Amino acid sequence: MNRRLYFLLPDVETSRQVVDELLLARIEERHIHALAKDGTQMEDLPEAGLLEKSDFVHGIEQGLAVGGVTGMLAGLVAITFPPAGLILGGGAVLATTFAGAGVGAWVSGMVATDIPNSRLTEFESQVKAGDILMMVDVPKDRVDDISSLVKKHHPEADMHGTEPTIPAFP
Repeated sequence: MNRRLYFLLPDVETSRQVVDELLLARIEERHIHALAKDGTQMEDLPEAGLLEKSDFVHGIEQGLAVGGVTGMLAGLVAITFPPAGLILGGGAVLATTFAGAGVGAWVSGMVATDIPNSRLTEFESQVKAGDILMMVDVPKDRVDDISSLVKKHHPEADMHGTEPTIPAFP
């Protein structure tokens, strides 16, 4: 399981140096995400994508849960009060649960793409002031190594802790 580290860096040049050091430490570029204010020339820095900028993953999780429960309740109601004398069994509950979870995940995922990532709100003022937010996904056994590597070479880097778990699929 990966952990996400958050660093605030003062400029693009420092960010580029940190990315180079992370690559040398065998952190793949796909696990490094940089976020800066609009209009900043990011040059060759790996920019944060939709999954990092929005609440997409959180929205999918909520949609699966709410849609699944709603679908299960709809299936139970259909079994209890069968329409037009149909005989429904446990398969109906299972089918409506999966259908509800699928629809819930799809709808909430679509909505969540327009919602800014709630985890990034604490960094919003610094990013608007010109700092660059570097998000690095590392295996949990390398968190201390990578944190100390960045702090050793860049004391100006402002470490902002870790996020406990990162989904495996991004």
